[in-house]
Amino acid sequence: METNQCSNPVNSGFSAPSKVSRKTTPANTIVNVNGLLIGGSEIVVIAGPCAVESREQLFETARSVKTAGANMLRGGAFKPRSSPYSFQGLGEEGLKLLDQVRTETGLPIVTEVMDTRQVDLVASYTDILQVGSRNMQNFPLLKEAGMSGKPILLKRGMMSTIEEFLLAAEYILNQGNEQVILCERGIRTFETSTRNTLDLSAVPMLKRLTHLPVIVDPSHGTGLRWMVPPMAKAAIACGADGLIMEVHYNPETALCDGHQSLDLHEYNQLMTDLKKISLAIGREILSPLPSDIQS
Repeated sequence: METNQCSNPVNSGFSAPSKVSRKTTPANTIVNVNGLLIGGSEIVVIAGPCAVESREQLFETARSVKTAGANMLRGGAFKPRSSPYSFQGLGEEGLKLLDQVRTETGLPIVTEVMDTRQVDLVASYTDILQVGSRNMQNFPLLKEAGMSGKPILLKRGMMSTIEEFLLAAEYILNQGNEQVILCERGIRTFETSTRNTLDLSAVPMLKRLTHLPVIVDPSHGTGLRWMVPPMAKAAIACGADGLIMEVHYNPETALCDGHQSLDLHEYNQLMTDLKKISLAIGREILSPLPSDIQS
C-alpha cells in the first residue's frame, strides 16, 4: 500500500523547533524596539531607501515617510549585490548618516549586517539588525547576531522552506535572544514575471507555528513598484504584523532597486489605504513615536 509522501507542515510529522514553537510559547512574543512594540495588535510600518546613497536622499526620504506614518526607517549601509560591480553601499559612512537621521526624526533604524566581522560595528549604530535572504542560513552570522543583544529582523531565504526558515530563527533564539522578527520577502519559483513569488500563505502558517512576529516585504517580493501597494494591502489583510517597504525620493535615480521603490506620493497614498484596511480587520497602524523633526 502506497503512503502519501506529501509534506504538509500542519498535518504531517513536522513540528516547529522548540524555542520558536507556539507549543512551547503559546503567547505572542512582542519585540520592543525603543518603545515601539512589534507583534501586538498594532501594525508596524518600516520604510525607506534600499541603500543609503547621500545625506540629501536619506534625510528627505526619512522626513517624508515619517510624516506619512512610518514607524521605522530602513536603509542599507552594506549591500549584498549579485554583481561585484554594482553599488555596494557607503559602509560606515552610511551608518553615520543613519545615526544622524535617527537623531533628527526619532525613527529607529533597520539596516543589514552581512558578515560576522561587521556585527559589532553595525550593532553600535542600528536599532534592529537585519539578516538578509542570502544570509538566512549563514549560521555563524546568525549566532553572532543573536549574541549582539539587538532585535533581529530575519528574512526568509529566497529558496527556503518554512521549516528551514524557523530553524534559522532557532539559531538566534538559541543564543538567548528572543527578539526576533520574521520577514516573508518572496521565494524563487519558476515564475519570471515578478522578481520573486510573494508567498503570503506563509504569514498565517508562521503565525500558527510560531509565537514570533511576522512582517512582509512586498518590494523584494515582487520587484515591481506598481505591485507593491496591492501586495502590501493583502499582507495586512492576511494577518501580517507589519511591512517593510522600499521608498525613495526619486526612484529613477536610485543606485539600488529603484524599479521596486515607491516614490513619496505613492507611499503617502498607500499609507492612507493601509490605515483603512487595518481598521477593517480590527487593527490599526502603530502611531510613530514623538520626535523633533527639523525643517
